[in-house]
Amino acid sequence: MLTLFKNRAVASILSSNVLLQLGIWIRNFAILLYVTEITNNDPLYVSLISVVEFAPIFLFSIIGGTFADRWRPKRTMVISDLLSALSVGAVLLAFIWGDWKAIFLATLVSSIMSQFSQPSALKLFKQHVSEEQLQSVMAMFQSLVAIFMVLGPIIGTFVYQRFGIEISIGVMGAMFLLSALVLTFLPKDKEKEASSGSTHFMRELADGFRYVRVSKVLKALIGTFIMAGLAFGLTQPLNVFVAIENLGKSKEFLQWMLMANGAAMLVGGGAVMAIAKKVSPQKLLAIGMFGSMITTIGVGLSENVIITMALMVLGGFLYPCIQTGINTLFLQNTEEAFVGRVNGVMLPMFMGFMVIGLSLSGILMKGISLLGVFTASGILFLAGALFLVPLFKLGRKETKTVREAPIKGGL
Repeated sequence: MLTLFKNRAVASILSSNVLLQLGIWIRNFAILLYVTEITNNDPLYVSLISVVEFAPIFLFSIIGGTFADRWRPKRTMVISDLLSALSVGAVLLAFIWGDWKAIFLATLVSSIMSQFSQPSALKLFKQHVSEEQLQSVMAMFQSLVAIFMVLGPIIGTFVYQRFGIEISIGVMGAMFLLSALVLTFLPKDKEKEASSGSTHFMRELADGFRYVRVSKVLKALIGTFIMAGLAFGLTQPLNVFVAIENLGKSKEFLQWMLMANGAAMLVGGGAVMAIAKKVSPQKLLAIGMFGSMITTIGVGLSENVIITMALMVLGGFLYPCIQTGINTLFLQNTEEAFVGRVNGVMLPMFMGFMVIGLSLSGILMKGISLLGVFTASGILFLAGALFLVPLFKLGRKETKTVREAPIKGGL
């Protein structure tokens, strides 16, 4: 692990991610708590928070990924964080002058900028991390997410309640500025990146879709992405009913379930790092999908607090297997020149079907039952695992290059 931190690209991106996670969680909870207070829990404004956070993923993911492939990744990431910080400054001024609704702009701009910076970070991992270490880096990345899933709500709530909305917004802007500063320590961009802007944007965007179409690995991953997104979406809003109906607890008990799940994610991320060189990413992903099937159906069935908590812990422990396996397979089987565009094609698949699942969960629970929805979610995890079967025949990495087919447009 210490060897990975000696890699300047890894150290800079992970340090930047810590700062960004701090800023994002403070932003999420400060804005959520402030909006609920000032609007007296108006569901329209509360739901608008999620809209401005997730809508850019659908609208800008493939566009941002295409531009990330055209632009220099280090410069793109630094400028994205600087623009996010500037937008926070503008929002803070507008807020001080009396327009509280401007706080939504801070979420919107930073969410848009992340669609440009995230694929650029993946490109840098592709450039500067060896294939043998790639899975360990992805596991480390996932561990950071798990840490902030546990600590983020606590930190965000504390900052808002202790210092108020103005300081919370200011801290968010400071985190973006510090992230931009940390990213200046990244290795210098390759000179060849500068020439990529000469080709036609729409042609490059279409090449990204064709690239995915001719890759057996990427098509299998999209199938898994869709099933996993739909499965997560179906159960995520219903965990509170597990606490209330299955366990006979109050809705506040949900926080303990989620904290146990998040803490287990952190431990799981460490375990994945430890076995990264011994287990192929497709096996890791299959373990995560099968395990999620078992734990999801089990949570729907259980009416015992200890069993349910144990299943939440096991599910959290296995979750990094899914994210690490998917990201590793994606980077291993995508050429550097297409990383941004392929990420832009795949990410909306997961998010889109997760939103569909979120939308259907309540309807399905009323139509069938809580157990029925959790069972359906488990079956979807199984279906996602079955998409991986062809990958075990291909071995660790796809042997046939697919670079020329998309560029020639022969599909």
